[in-house]
Amino acid sequence: MLLKRHHPIVLFSLVTLSFGWYIKEPKEPKQAWGYVPVRSNASMFWWLYYADNPTQNFTQLPLIMWLQGGPGASGCGYGNFEEIGPLDSDLKPRRTTWLQAASVLFVDNPVGTGYSYVNDTLAYATDLCTVTSDMMVLLREFFNSRTEFQTIPFYIFSESYGGKMAAAIALELHKAIEARTIKCNFLGVALGDSWISPLDSVISWGPYLYSTSYLDDKGLKEVTTAAKKILDAMHKREFKLATLLWSKAEDIIEENTNGVNFYNILTRHTSSVTALASVASETVPFLKLFQRHVKHQSKDKLSDLMNGSIRKKLKIIPDHVKWGGQSQDVFMNMAEDFMKHAIDIVDDLLEANISVTVYNGQLDLIVCTIGQEAWLRKLKWPKMKQFSAQKWKPLYVGSASTETAAFHKSYDNLDFFWILKAGHMVPADQGDMALKMVRMVTHQSH
Repeated sequence: MLLKRHHPIVLFSLVTLSFGWYIKEPKEPKQAWGYVPVRSNASMFWWLYYADNPTQNFTQLPLIMWLQGGPGASGCGYGNFEEIGPLDSDLKPRRTTWLQAASVLFVDNPVGTGYSYVNDTLAYATDLCTVTSDMMVLLREFFNSRTEFQTIPFYIFSESYGGKMAAAIALELHKAIEARTIKCNFLGVALGDSWISPLDSVISWGPYLYSTSYLDDKGLKEVTTAAKKILDAMHKREFKLATLLWSKAEDIIEENTNGVNFYNILTRHTSSVTALASVASETVPFLKLFQRHVKHQSKDKLSDLMNGSIRKKLKIIPDHVKWGGQSQDVFMNMAEDFMKHAIDIVDDLLEANISVTVYNGQLDLIVCTIGQEAWLRKLKWPKMKQFSAQKWKPLYVGSASTETAAFHKSYDNLDFFWILKAGHMVPADQGDMALKMVRMVTHQSH
């Protein structure tokens, strides 16, 4: 692969910034990437793909920033090569890449995720506030340096814990735009299978598994008892304890369901996540959670790709940085924040007239749809009653399709998509429907 080096991308006037290269080859869209030092000991990696549409220039299409979950899962790796980027993990073209509908900015956040890194263990983010302030630094420098994107419609799409981060980032970005410290055309945020209300998710596990025949009466009772313990810890504001009890509740579910896949109840794990998790001991209480929810996403094949040919292509990854090498520390440092909800942030977004989209996969357990519907009912947004009164509409992948692919409800600046036959990673399971949803959210007619 030939790399053509152009002028360095200058993102800072007062600091030295690692710069990226543009790539223009027949099989790959135009790209750029680089690092932004968001704090003195913390640098964040971003990777931009320009829209690749045969009939529309990138200036005619929106810009989407994709935020992965975890915390500690890499958007530049997992979201890019497993879900929505131009190439899959075999480096073969993806038919349902989102580049057909938008330019896509992948960011490895929080710091320490993917290719992002910290040089000091005290520099890891420990709460949503730090995650958000770091992202403001990155977005400010991105839009300052790439002025061509300042007027293009900008949306934030997210998945899992990325949804919780996206909500907070969206609200802070809105404030920054009003204060004129960031110049961009921010129009909305999409929360996919998002960890907005962990408690509502946990409480819904038992009923969801029971209704899908994964629990019997005895199992339902055990899972409900475990959920009540988490609820009690949350009421006492013992957030780390709630996270540990959350892990124990998952153990109970695995025992009762013969190891149901938390990310798609109809799909077996390709590798034994339970076996991975068993290496964790009580002396490292959050390691089991990391193994179960972050480590398995960075499959050996993806890790080999990111630490092999992709690293060579990028050329700017520091020698001491291994893709995913600090992810475990990212996860552990966010343990206190893990079970806290962000429902009030979504309320603030709606009140600020920011477009909010919630979408969820039918087969997702970890953030099942009935849990999403539960926190939505808790919104204090004055127009919630009108939203709830709307009749949902069936959606089809194409005009010739007769199979219902999703349901959609919308009122004013709130949308909800129920994506059928999809698990936690909606674009990976139902790529065509995910792409249609992107076009609907970004107001594209085709």
